[in-house]
Amino acid sequence: MKRSLLLLVFAFATPAAANTVTPDFTQGTMNSTTTTTIDISRTIETEKYGAAVSTWSGSNVTASGDISDTATTYSIHTAGDPWTLEITTRAAGLIEDTTITETIDQVSTITTLSVFSQ
Repeated sequence: MKRSLLLLVFAFATPAAANTVTPDFTQGTMNSTTTTTIDISRTIETEKYGAAVSTWSGSNVTASGDISDTATTYSIHTAGDPWTLEITTRAAGLIEDTTITETIDQVSTITTLSVFSQ
């Protein structure tokens, strides 16, 4: 039964054919414009932390004790010679805080022209 049905379908089937399509235009142009707008607002915050620091440096200077001792004194080693002394003391914690706020506004436009003909 199935075979008979298939033979019947193939016996009456007609072959498929395609027609030629001819465009209705001969020439033309197309314009396209795309505009993109970008608005960015951002804030960058940076915090730097550091350890406690107590240092001293110099030339022709002598310390009487440890820098962490508040009773330490500094004296010139050779009188009459040039001398320098630099003492740095900083507590632990935040040593630098930076905030940068910026706004970026950008507009871009793209215009395209297409020309076609047959």
